[in-house]
This record gives sequence, structure tokens and C-alpha cells, in this order.
Amino acid sequence: MMTKPHPLRTCLGCRQKGLKGDLVRIVMVDGVLTVDAQGRLPGRGAYVCPREGCIELLLKNKRRLSYSLRASLSPDAEERFLRGLLHAGAGEE
Repeated sequence: MMTKPHPLRTCLGCRQKGLKGDLVRIVMVDGVLTVDAQGRLPGRGAYVCPREGCIELLLKNKRRLSYSLRASLSPDAEERFLRGLLHAGAGEE
């Protein structure tokens, strides 16, 4: 019996490929950025490594998150969300 390959995704911060389950998935739900901890929310997802350095890189690359999600987000909303990720512990090394 063949085993199913593990899906790879690319981190928006460091641009490295990693296993889908090892990255933080971000989606838009009713116009609000949300962390999809279970990986089951509908819609386009964006991925970032759960490391402080990767989130910091994403903060420096303005609009990369909204571009990846194909959403119209203000740079301030994007920055607030990412800083919230850092403070919530998603950015632990």
C-alpha cells in the first residue's frame, strides 16, 4: 500500500519549504485575518514558520501577506496581526 506524501508549503518569511503541519496557516474569515490552527478553515491560506525571525521577515516585507491571500488589507492591519502573532507565542524559537 502506498503512503500519502506529506504536503509541503512555503513560508512567507524565510521562503523555505516545510511540512504543512509545521507551519502556521493564516486565512481571511469574514474580512479578518485569523490563524487556522486546525488547518480546516475554507479559503486561501498563507503559511509562515512559527519562529520569531520568520514573522519579523514578513513584517519587513510589507504587503506580502495580503498579496499571498489575494486580499485588500491595510498595511496597518497586516502589521497589527503579525505583531499579535509574535506576542501570542507563535514566534517562539
